[in-house]
Amino acid sequence: MAELIFRTGTMDTGKSTLALQTNHNHAARGRRGRLFTSHDRAGTAMVSSRLGLVADAHEVAPDFDFWRSTVDALTQGARIDYLICDEAQFYTAEQIDQLAKIVDELQIDVFCFGILTDFRTRLFPGSARLVELADRTEVLQVEALCWCGKRATHNARTENGVMVTEGEVIVVGDVDDAAEPVPEVADDVDVAYEVLCRQHHRRGLTAARARAVSLSPEPLPFT
Repeated sequence: MAELIFRTGTMDTGKSTLALQTNHNHAARGRRGRLFTSHDRAGTAMVSSRLGLVADAHEVAPDFDFWRSTVDALTQGARIDYLICDEAQFYTAEQIDQLAKIVDELQIDVFCFGILTDFRTRLFPGSARLVELADRTEVLQVEALCWCGKRATHNARTENGVMVTEGEVIVVGDVDDAAEPVPEVADDVDVAYEVLCRQHHRRGLTAARARAVSLSPEPLPFT
């Protein structure tokens, strides 16, 4: 029986790497699949991992119809055994419903990969619907770590090095430069992301801020 599987984790837990590996494993056994993504950090219509792996994919816009696209392809003679859906948190709830219908009505496996919550610690609509509908939801075993060494559970957004908790939900950035301090004055807003444990996300204490605090001179004692 086909399944709808949701594999989730914070940023930096290897979701896109696993998506590409899953595609490779199935293709190596003669199965035919299609890759989908949305707002990948490497650009439009591609799945990329921080390990340097990249593959072409179909870009999922808000008006994309998974059901119609798949039925049309099958009607034209295409063979589709599975779908790999990366960055699934950015899909609409209706698109997740379409993926579930593909599994149930067409018996095509669907593997979704994505983040559960946004930088405000709120569920993405696509991820919420996946939790509601998926046959299996699996938390990735590769743990991302907060700068303090604890398991990272939250995704933080920084703008010019300062953690923010308000703004547009979808802003593409990466975790590579989030720990580096950014000058206070900049012509453009430099958006980056950092994974934090719950405690430091609540306190807004990023790696750069923690380092700045630790380098600050100790106040003189009162006399």
